[in-house]
Amino acid sequence: MSPEERLELFKTELDYIKDSKIRNFAEKTLLLLPEYFFQVPASTSGRFHPKFSLGDGGLVRHTKVAVRIAVDIISLEMMKYSDLEKDIIIVSTLLHDGKKCGDGTSGTVLLHPTIMADFIGNNPELNTLIDKEILDKIKDCISTHMGEWRYDYKDKYKKNPLLPKPNSKLQNIVHLSDYLASRRYFAEFDFEIAVPRR
Repeated sequence: MSPEERLELFKTELDYIKDSKIRNFAEKTLLLLPEYFFQVPASTSGRFHPKFSLGDGGLVRHTKVAVRIAVDIISLEMMKYSDLEKDIIIVSTLLHDGKKCGDGTSGTVLLHPTIMADFIGNNPELNTLIDKEILDKIKDCISTHMGEWRYDYKDKYKKNPLLPKPNSKLQNIVHLSDYLASRRYFAEFDFEIAVPRR
């Protein structure tokens, strides 16, 4: 997929981001993601996520739904988020599964949240595009997006978490948006509906 096609694919989601530096950061990161991100299903086993996010391109559809959910939540009058906080939530949700298969090409990697956060943190070009404080918040939102599903499936007593737990209002919204987008009771999602307010 060409760079232009990648950005066009996520034009709606990128347009939600108000700060030009953060939007540029999101665009540059999308261009650095592995090609598989644009091809694989959201659930490589097929046991998780609704039908619309399975099959070829399913991870892209899951990501678009998660961002839409995040935007709807943070647009509510009762939610008191600044424009900067909203941008951090949106870009974190957009990029949260960018390394879903790690450095491979198939199969979900449990540590993909921290792999993605480290990928951003270790990239000198991305590190110069936005302030360190904002970058750190984005990395923290991404690394904690699994919420309570942060253990190895063999750890039945949940004694040894492998991933950090969300512990801020920004991290909680990113996790919640990803969680809701992955619920199998979503029979369908209308990808053509009007863009919500922001």
